[in-house]
Amino acid sequence: MGQFAAKLFSKKSSSSTVACIDSSMENLDNRKEVVLLACGSFNPITIMHLRLFELAKDYMNETGQYNVIKGIISPVGDAYKKKGLISAQHRIKMAELATQSSKWLEVDTWESCSKDWLETAKVLSYHQQRLEAENFDSSTVSPPSPILPGGKRKRIDDTDAGEPKPSAPPKKGPPELKLLCGADFLESFAVPNLWKPEDIATIVAKYGLVCITRSGNNTKKFIYESDVLWKHRSNIHLVNEWITNDVSSTKIRRALRRGQSVRYLVPEAVQQYIEKYNLYSTESEDNNAGSILAPFLKNK
Repeated sequence: MGQFAAKLFSKKSSSSTVACIDSSMENLDNRKEVVLLACGSFNPITIMHLRLFELAKDYMNETGQYNVIKGIISPVGDAYKKKGLISAQHRIKMAELATQSSKWLEVDTWESCSKDWLETAKVLSYHQQRLEAENFDSSTVSPPSPILPGGKRKRIDDTDAGEPKPSAPPKKGPPELKLLCGADFLESFAVPNLWKPEDIATIVAKYGLVCITRSGNNTKKFIYESDVLWKHRSNIHLVNEWITNDVSSTKIRRALRRGQSVRYLVPEAVQQYIEKYNLYSTESEDNNAGSILAPFLKNK
């Protein structure tokens, strides 16, 4: 009786495990797929940039409504004219080195390689169109017909009478594209002439934000005080960063100018690349000195 009970329990446990796995997969299939896009200088990329993606992914997945499938890093182009901005070629390479071991993060160079500065709304639109095109291509590929004896494939029209045809899986549609940012990025919406009002409306209404905040930020108050952000507040996901990380590109560049170590503040491959090409110095910090930031020229 003891052995029989053990076998019976083992079978029940196995079937229960399979049921749990099937249920988990079914729940995952019902979630809306999401792609996170981060735009910025990445001058240089730091461990904090990478942590933003991980925090956002955990938060979105834990809602039970979303399944984050990809993260895209889009470094701004040289035409942005920000003081201290080094060549996009180097910033792209550092971002690629930083993400080389990631299974879900990638670097896109479309924005970086543009000779003109591109508004964030345009970058979002470009990636949305790409996602829609990829979804269309994948949904129009027909499954291969069964192979008959002799190696010939059976025509779909030749299906035996009365034999049920396989039903096509329901189309999920393209993933949702959301802009990933920090609280300072969100609050920059209030800087005069930095953003077009219609671009802000498009970003929050059509795409949505995943904003990483930390204790001390008045992000909720900022949203409350903005009519357009308040109107679309349901499309703004605020993620609290409980394990605070004060690393920033500005502080990294300052340390490098002073000959101080930045080990463990940037990925090791990025640190080696910076050292190899001596990227950040007093001279490099003067890049674009006296230039007007591209958005101010375009939005004035």
